[in-house]
Amino acid sequence: MGRCRASLILSRIIISASKSTNNRNSDTKKYIRSPISLLISEPRNCLSNFRSFSALPSLSPLYGDEFDLKFNQSHVLEEGPLENDEEAGKIPVKAFFLCTRVDLKSLQAENSRYVIPATSRSSNSLALRFTDPQMQNGGLKSASCYRYVVVYQYGSAVLFNVEDHDVDFYLQAVRRHCSGLLPEMRKDDYAIKEKPLLVEDMQGGPDYIVLKKLDTDSIRIIGSVLGQSIALDYFVSQVDGMVEEFAEINRGMEKTGTFTMDRKKLFQLVGKANSNLADVILKVGLFERSEIAWRDAKYAQILDYLREEYEVTQRFGNLDFKLKFVEHNIHFLQEVLQNRKSDLLEWCIIVLLSIENIISVCEIVRDSIGPSA
Repeated sequence: MGRCRASLILSRIIISASKSTNNRNSDTKKYIRSPISLLISEPRNCLSNFRSFSALPSLSPLYGDEFDLKFNQSHVLEEGPLENDEEAGKIPVKAFFLCTRVDLKSLQAENSRYVIPATSRSSNSLALRFTDPQMQNGGLKSASCYRYVVVYQYGSAVLFNVEDHDVDFYLQAVRRHCSGLLPEMRKDDYAIKEKPLLVEDMQGGPDYIVLKKLDTDSIRIIGSVLGQSIALDYFVSQVDGMVEEFAEINRGMEKTGTFTMDRKKLFQLVGKANSNLADVILKVGLFERSEIAWRDAKYAQILDYLREEYEVTQRFGNLDFKLKFVEHNIHFLQEVLQNRKSDLLEWCIIVLLSIENIISVCEIVRDSIGPSA
């Protein structure tokens, strides 16, 4: 009897457990929906319910930092070609000092169709614009699509966007109107980078300048500073030669206590020093006001930056200091030569007086001998 009752209770427990599991399965089926029914019932949200598929295996969070490091390193390595692209995008600028004077009127008459109309009253420069067919493929034309040559009356020529193999062609066109050609031409290189998306109007860099827009006025401003700088180098070299010559004279005076210099040579040095100073101030126009920079602040910013970059004011200060040294030596030597001349005149006067005294004595002696005879 006890065994039958225990088996009955056990069978009831098993039956009740099976019913509860069946009820749970039936309840969960109410909430489980097939992917097909999901796509049919909610087509608008079908893409948002799927994860994005990638062929790459997912990374563990433990290696996230390492991946970021490699990713950054790959970007650093990829920056090399970008820098090369920036170098390729620069517009080359070449400044030359050819002679001491250029006839701008004859140069303008020969190249009248290439002349850019002047935007200021200054008459010491001439800007020429040449078309480069290789850079114009039917697209928008900008200043960087042309070749520019800015020539200055005092002997400088600045070439924009001209490659090395074409430099001689443009310089030869300028040389035909030059006088006082130099035995050795001076040269300086610079570059311009044009970035229309630049926030500021300009930005400086090592041996180049970045402009928001390159136009003819900015070309004139840049050309004026480069032309003055390369001309200033020439005049500084001339003054350095005079300083060295006077240094040799001073060293000779230190050894011998005297010097030997022709008066004509001294006057030539005086004329050379004065002409160099006059050329820097008057012809080169180192301190003249730029009308283009006066009208627009952005050109004034470019002018001030380039003058500071090339240290124009400081270099002129050094030139002026050397000229004062030359002037001091010239003044000293002039006094020495003048004293020598005064000494010579004094000796001549002494000799003449001596001769006059001798003649007077001879006359006295003759007169005294005559009556007694």
